Amino acid sequence: MGKSFPNDKELEVLTLFYNRYYDLYEEITNDNFFKENAQLRFFKLREAFSKYKELLSYEPIKSYLEWMKRGGRPPLEGIIADGLFSFIRNLLLHFPIFKTWDEVYVNKNLATWSKKGQIDKFLHKCTQIKIDGSGILQYRIWEVKKEKMTYFSIHFPEVYN
Repeated sequence: MGKSFPNDKELEVLTLFYNRYYDLYEEITNDNFFKENAQLRFFKLREAFSKYKELLSYEPIKSYLEWMKRGGRPPLEGIIADGLFSFIRNLLLHFPIFKTWDEVYVNKNLATWSKKGQIDKFLHKCTQIKIDGSGILQYRIWEVKKEKMTYFSIHFPEVYN
């Protein structure tokens, strides 16, 4: 899958991105996060998705995601790790009109208002995702510090219009 060690320039940039991403991750997964102001929480989430997406542009990570999508991992993991997180980042950055997470929404008019881009492409692709006959994906993350598994559901749209 390509080279195994980053060069000095890549290491400098990767260290900055990873450190900031993991600082945000620690804040977001802390139980006190939900006590913070909704706008501050939203800003931190938006920033975390932005850092994550930037890391996806690093060639070894990009190659790994392609390997995942080709069957190296369960197929939906690639959709989540790349497609879903990129969609969320794009939505939050291309529509800086929302102040809190609860305000965020997207429909076809928003997704195609100036052009048919990545947001529209992802939403159209989502209608094809069926897990046990529905567009609902159950996902889990192991939270090391809490020593517990956190479960959540992702509801992909059945139709996109």
